[in-house]
Amino acid sequence: MASTIQVEVVSAEESVFSGEATFVVVPGELGDLGIYPKHTPLITRIKAGSVRIQSAGSNEETAIFVAGGILEIQPGSVTVLADTAIRSNDLDEARAQEAQKRAEEALRAATDKQEIATVEAELAMLGAQLAEIRKLRKN
Repeated sequence: MASTIQVEVVSAEESVFSGEATFVVVPGELGDLGIYPKHTPLITRIKAGSVRIQSAGSNEETAIFVAGGILEIQPGSVTVLADTAIRSNDLDEARAQEAQKRAEEALRAATDKQEIATVEAELAMLGAQLAEIRKLRKN
């Protein structure tokens, strides 16, 4: 039997995925990280994008959109602590586009640096979410 790794993807609201996998891809700040069982321990920040999990015992791949967070890798486990985590098949393009329009309006109205930075981060996350939706639609 192929070796596996325990994967946990959690957001502030809930546990989105928990299970065994043979391979995981996580969007690191400097590019995607491919993780196999017995990976070298690592803690790093992740950016908005898609976590892809190859489930053990099947050819099924689970995709989860994350809006940034922290990744911890141990030889037998992968933990993704995400600011926001949504199963890719639950993403709503119309809702994301509406949120993006509201954020763009808020950016035009923003006056102080903190408010501008917060809205720009929201726009970056929504842009990544819409890109993930479009990528899924192609497949």
